[in-house]
Amino acid sequence: MRKTKIVAAAALASVAALTLTACGGGAGEGDADTIQFMFRGGPDEKAAYEAAIERFTEDTGVKVDMIVTDADQYATKLQAAVSGGKVPDVFYIEQANLQSYVHSGVLMDITDLVEESDIDLDNIWQFGVDSYRFDGTLQGTPEGKLYGLPKDVGPFAFGYNKTMLEEAGIPLPDPATGYTWDEFVDVTKQLTVDKNGDGAVDQWGTGLNVQWNLQSLVWSNGGDWTNEDRTEVTVDTPEFAEALQWFADLTNVEKVTPSASDAATLDTYQRWMAGEIGFFPVGPWDVSVYNDLDFEYDLIPWPVGSTGEQATWLGSLGIGVSATSKNPEASVDLVKYLTTDVEAQESLVAANIQIPNLIDMAEEWAAEEGAEPANRAEFVNIAQNTGRAMPAAYTYGAAWYDELWTNIQPVLDGEQTAEDYLAEVQPRMQTLLDEANMRAEQAASAG
Repeated sequence: MRKTKIVAAAALASVAALTLTACGGGAGEGDADTIQFMFRGGPDEKAAYEAAIERFTEDTGVKVDMIVTDADQYATKLQAAVSGGKVPDVFYIEQANLQSYVHSGVLMDITDLVEESDIDLDNIWQFGVDSYRFDGTLQGTPEGKLYGLPKDVGPFAFGYNKTMLEEAGIPLPDPATGYTWDEFVDVTKQLTVDKNGDGAVDQWGTGLNVQWNLQSLVWSNGGDWTNEDRTEVTVDTPEFAEALQWFADLTNVEKVTPSASDAATLDTYQRWMAGEIGFFPVGPWDVSVYNDLDFEYDLIPWPVGSTGEQATWLGSLGIGVSATSKNPEASVDLVKYLTTDVEAQESLVAANIQIPNLIDMAEEWAAEEGAEPANRAEFVNIAQNTGRAMPAAYTYGAAWYDELWTNIQPVLDGEQTAEDYLAEVQPRMQTLLDEANMRAEQAASAG
């Protein structure tokens, strides 16, 4: 859901190419007091890291060569470094890549060095810490060894155009409870109007993307993608079908969200930015852009289904250490510093690209007077209470999960029921999940 700033990305790609050429070499080559740190991000993130790393070098005497790419190039460049045996000492890791990097010997087990240090793991979001634990079979459990620390956690909140609701005379939603599905439909119907009087809708209640927005609806309705140990696909259930059908009906029955043809003219993100949509997702990575919009927005929980329990997804990006680093202790020190040092966190949070990694700091940040958005507490609520890992975050590959979206369009267009589609797709998803779990077992045996 994160939107790429094309101009900034192009400029950053040029910087990345020059940096990679200049650095060359593998981990630990050259000056023994120099380590490499590879990450992805825009100019704001790069500037925040430059400030943090300058202080790290002043405190430790360890120099850091920064290798930075844009988000689209990062995975390719990191894989090239892995294949070439030139893995940076410290680098960003995706949750979904952790197991393969552990089995192939790319990532260092940092458990002892972290536990022997003075950092307080209890003051870092547990979801973030556990995301980089792996016990050889399951990832994300408190019992696993630690192969990285969270650079951040990314709570996926629900935003609304406060200005639009106020102009329509609609009471603002409770920031702590949000809406039920029925309440949400009622409000979005009131917001979906032909403001210009030309017979065409030009203001919509909402505009959601099924791949990024179905999760909260399924979970709050009692459904899920797999069983607890991630061996059986569970999408063919009444709870899941009801959530998917409700999502499709927002377009085809309630008519409160643009259809595929409407979105082809102007996508829903652009409509949100233009103030033409009432409700839209918001992540911390959006805040720096959304705070400059021409309307006031705020956060609420996602609409809740039959369970009445709030749920949404919570992402994370980790920072790990190369198993071949020639300066492992300094590398782990850098990871600890970037993820737990207060000043380093302040640099990243001030850039409006993430929430604080430290719980006590996040609670103070959420309570700041004059905060934008005002209900930052919803980000903290997701990180602490209602957030869940994306369905494929901890499986050995995502092909099984991606299969759900491959032929889903007829459901979204109202040409097939959710129930029928899920009955068709579950066996295909199960076959792919079985294959993923088999590959995981083979990788574990080879490792």
